[in-house]
Amino acid sequence: MSTREHIVRGFKATLVSRAVYMLSSALLMFVLARVLNPDGYGALYWAIGILMVAQLFADLGLGKSTARYISEYSEKDEGQIPHLLQSAIVYKLVVLTVVAYALLLFHERIAIVLGDPDAAPFLAAGVLFIIANSFSGFSMMAFQGFNRLGYSAAVQAVSGATRLVFAVAFVVLGFGALGALFGYIVGYAIAGAFGLTVLYFKFYRTYDPAEEYEEGLSRRLAEYSIPLTATRSANVIDKRLDVVLVGVFLTPAAVGFYQLGKQITDFVLAPAESLGFTISPNFGEQKATGQLEQARRIYEESLTHTMLVYIPAAVGLVLVAEPFITMVFPEYEGAIPVLQILAGFIVLQAITNLTSDSLDYLGRARHRAIAKGGTSVANFGLNIVLIPTMGVVGAAVATVATHTVYVAVNLYILHSELALRIGRLARSVGTVCAITLVMAVAVSLVRPMASSLTMLIATIALGAAVWALLAVASGMVDPREVRSVLG
Repeated sequence: MSTREHIVRGFKATLVSRAVYMLSSALLMFVLARVLNPDGYGALYWAIGILMVAQLFADLGLGKSTARYISEYSEKDEGQIPHLLQSAIVYKLVVLTVVAYALLLFHERIAIVLGDPDAAPFLAAGVLFIIANSFSGFSMMAFQGFNRLGYSAAVQAVSGATRLVFAVAFVVLGFGALGALFGYIVGYAIAGAFGLTVLYFKFYRTYDPAEEYEEGLSRRLAEYSIPLTATRSANVIDKRLDVVLVGVFLTPAAVGFYQLGKQITDFVLAPAESLGFTISPNFGEQKATGQLEQARRIYEESLTHTMLVYIPAAVGLVLVAEPFITMVFPEYEGAIPVLQILAGFIVLQAITNLTSDSLDYLGRARHRAIAKGGTSVANFGLNIVLIPTMGVVGAAVATVATHTVYVAVNLYILHSELALRIGRLARSVGTVCAITLVMAVAVSLVRPMASSLTMLIATIALGAAVWALLAVASGMVDPREVRSVLG
């Protein structure tokens, strides 16, 4: 199987899983937002934001570090892989034990310090949340290292589907926001058990362990997790700590508005995340075999097609955000400006999803960690300044501003590795912007008529049709290739 065919196959598998995951997440978002009201919805996701900060210390960078070395030793010495997995599991159990015990011991004090003693039960239940989520995520990353993305896809799909079923069931049974959190826990636990079972029987047991564990490999596994931990810390600041700060400075309802906007952007970003998750292991393999020219071509094609989708999508989201929120989530009008500002973040994050993991597999995790750490500290500072003065809009502005810098640095580092053809990429992006402009004019002309959900869907469909027509007419999309990929 060629590299292109392997990427297409992995992308399709991952995209299907992301579709299941994001569809289940969208349904969960819709049900919880309707049932819990802005205050309850905000309280739930404020608690989850705090738990995801704690999750950082429970996971460190072990999952990605393990994936990186699995990818490398799949080419060099497969006998080391069982030893790698054993070391990773031992490290993870030790760290999880420490973090879980600390959270159980101090959950009430943490809730009081953050200004909401009522959050204590959520944080106590968070011990189970962290353990279940940790093993679910670890198995997904390990499968990525093996470049067996179908299994990663399956774990994610199981997680999303079971989380939806149990969270909705517990809320309907009257357990409220805390019941929804336990739905998350059950979903992650089932996905983690499934992932670890497959990892053991389909991978660990199929390799004959080398007689000796390569000297220093266990140490390198732990050491490489350090810059990845720094990067993950920065990701937590960008994606979770802002939610926590909104809750600290504002109200649970404000958290609900901000979280809803972020969840909608996550839904839009699912395809780019799937593609980034798919192509990045190939970079590690190609660097190990000296095929960087092929890696460059793959990245440039992926970036061009990603921009073709996400620049128009972001502009379209700005145009339809107000009628969409008003019709679908009438109690959440405060989310409209958040969603419009975060449309810019969608383009930036789409680039990041393609680039970040690729840098890790190219061995540039330390440099990416430095960039991510710097911009995340800036993001934290801007949130402290802007949230009290601008409200939830300030958090969105801080996210877009700092992420712009991070994306620029990432692209520079990747360019130093792959020598990207800047002129060619610039011409492609220029064509995308022209297509987007025409699409935006078409949507703007009919948007005033979008007085019902049916008309809003028709407006979005018109924009999509104009985009598709121009994408084909400009030569940026070949219908035959699309049919080939989908087939």
